[in-house]
Amino acid sequence: GGIEAEAAMLGQPCYFLTPDVVGVHLSGALRPGVTATDLVLAITELLRRAKVVGKFVEFHGEGARTLPATTRATIGNMAPEYGATIGFFPTDEQTLRYFENTGRSAALVQRIRRYYEAQQLFGIPHEGQCDYTTVIDLDLSTVEPCVAGPRRPQDRIPLTQLKQKFTELLYSTEATGFGRPPGELQKRWVATSYGNGAPTRPGGGAQAPSTAPVGLDTGSTARNTNPLTEIEMMSNRPTPNAVNGESSRAPLQTRDVVLGHGDVVIAAITSCTNTSNPNVMIAAGLLAKKAVERGLRVKPTVKTSLAPGSRVVTSYLEKTGLQQYLDQLGFNTVGYGCTTCIGNSGPLDGRIEEVITNNDVVAAAVLSGNRNFEARIHQAVKANFLASPPLVVAFAIAGNVAIDLVKEPLGKDSQGRDVYLRDLWPSHEEVQALVGAASEPESYRKNYGDIAGNNPAWEAMHAPPGDTYAWNPESTYIREPPYFIPFSATLADGGPMTIQGARPLAIFADSVTTDHISPAGAIKPSSPAGAYLQAQGVGVTDFNSYGARRGNHEVMVRGTFANVRIKNLMVPGVEGGVTVHQPSGERMSIHDAAARYANEGVPLVVLAGHEYGTGSSRDWAAKGTRLLGIRAVVARSFERIHRSNLVGMGVLPCQFADGTSAESLGLDGSETFDLVGLEGGITPRQAVTLVVKRGEREQRVPLTLRIDTPIEVEYYRHGGILPYVLRQIAQRP
Repeated sequence: GGIEAEAAMLGQPCYFLTPDVVGVHLSGALRPGVTATDLVLAITELLRRAKVVGKFVEFHGEGARTLPATTRATIGNMAPEYGATIGFFPTDEQTLRYFENTGRSAALVQRIRRYYEAQQLFGIPHEGQCDYTTVIDLDLSTVEPCVAGPRRPQDRIPLTQLKQKFTELLYSTEATGFGRPPGELQKRWVATSYGNGAPTRPGGGAQAPSTAPVGLDTGSTARNTNPLTEIEMMSNRPTPNAVNGESSRAPLQTRDVVLGHGDVVIAAITSCTNTSNPNVMIAAGLLAKKAVERGLRVKPTVKTSLAPGSRVVTSYLEKTGLQQYLDQLGFNTVGYGCTTCIGNSGPLDGRIEEVITNNDVVAAAVLSGNRNFEARIHQAVKANFLASPPLVVAFAIAGNVAIDLVKEPLGKDSQGRDVYLRDLWPSHEEVQALVGAASEPESYRKNYGDIAGNNPAWEAMHAPPGDTYAWNPESTYIREPPYFIPFSATLADGGPMTIQGARPLAIFADSVTTDHISPAGAIKPSSPAGAYLQAQGVGVTDFNSYGARRGNHEVMVRGTFANVRIKNLMVPGVEGGVTVHQPSGERMSIHDAAARYANEGVPLVVLAGHEYGTGSSRDWAAKGTRLLGIRAVVARSFERIHRSNLVGMGVLPCQFADGTSAESLGLDGSETFDLVGLEGGITPRQAVTLVVKRGEREQRVPLTLRIDTPIEVEYYRHGGILPYVLRQIAQRP
């Protein structure tokens, strides 16, 4: 996590309880056509159900031995999604082969071997060789092609069931559904205006939703049928100089904008580990090649992008001749950093957003990333599915997720014949014939041997001299944070303890992610952060994203709990960062309510369900919580990194007893709370009591304090890990 990393940079060790170690025994082998991404999504579902939060996960067995290091890295990188502190494979021949292939010297590879052999740690353990806390078995041959979504990476859906599952979710009125009226899957809507922000087209008013095909097949047997003329189709041809997730296509023609539920509007080959895995990237390129050769195209309303995890990917895609086919389908390389997977998808065409927003269209994004939490990918896109890179290409061609890609065609070729996924899917032999191009050590040495020489723009940036940073009070990107204002070199009062008369700022259900708490993507002009930036003279087109402005606490605190899809149960039926100020009963933004409570001297708490703080570490999810004046978070369970980060920012994490929740207690947000039991000092995981006050009535609710280690007690007493470390530095002779 970022907060732990900041402390480590200042010399503070990272402490945690001795963990349980879960052994995942892998047997068998993946079937032909099953990708590393399919395996990762199956493991994520399996381990999330096994509740491995806070545990170490070690993969072992004959099946683990056969997996290449790139596949192992993809699995390990998903640890935050399945909840483990770490997922790892021991060092073995596959590890050494990876180091050889990526340009490491023979001497270094031998040194790695000798070290692990001397430690008796070389090689993947056999079944039964290690005494794990518990063992989970997975036969690799049972893994099947799949996607995950539409909101969480652990919600795996076999490819054969996606059409049925999406249809069920579209009409479902449950919390996990989209609640659309029956029969709407067949409807299509068209835009009423030209271009981004342009006026309504001449002579036209608002158009009624079209329930007719509007030139498109509303069934799923010809998803790529396109009514446009050849001139209009030119808008789908790639243009150069695409950057940072922006569309690689020319502006759309008006007749292009025809959308319905399930239509794919974003298709992104993205995420560092998936796009650094040569097998799936070569497979994506081969599928694109076969599609182009059959005359298939991507629908113009699909925003496509390719963001490789390494420049070497570009090298081998170009060397094998596959990049040209990806380019022809619109998957131009847009950059090598975090793009769509972190919310940097860039804007959609204005008319696409108009259709989606005005008609509550449940549009879809398909990406090869790790996370698909609500509003993370794009605020207007409600259904987000994780998939392998070749499946991303396939769905971009199909144009809709309500399709059975196993039985139904993606589209029609240039002769009008149906083309199925099986016609395009590359064989294992075809992939292996080309994957060697990704294993040339010289490519890695060339790209990474001289980092400075390969980044002249970075090297040309001016870096001011001096031992301390010169804060610019006019900057809207980097401002001095208030964590040490005021600051005393010694801790005089024993630190924050008793919480009395607190008000709930929000009450949440299960699976509130760090993306809900602190979004990383686009900043809405109407949000508190958008209003702040405009007040500073920043134009809407220059907002950039929360991630880009993470060095400005004024932006980030206003973005805390500002996710457009977050649901505060204090305001039933409303999405977004809204709450009710008490006792006035006024509805307002969470930021404005927090500011008002601060002026009134009222401490704040947040109440939540299971798996609070899932997702990436997102240090601002804890920093923003602290800056809003929230003293404690009471949840049914916590994700490890976020729980640690809350303590690191001086916020008390407390856990309900099993069977107890805000719902079972009948909390509606009008109550006040005292947190008692801390008066005599703090010990790890001690029992505390939440006193719920409703007028003259009181209810005492037992909680467990989730400060788990003695060092975390010290962090909390000091108001957080950063003040603690700074005081340690200040006291050095």
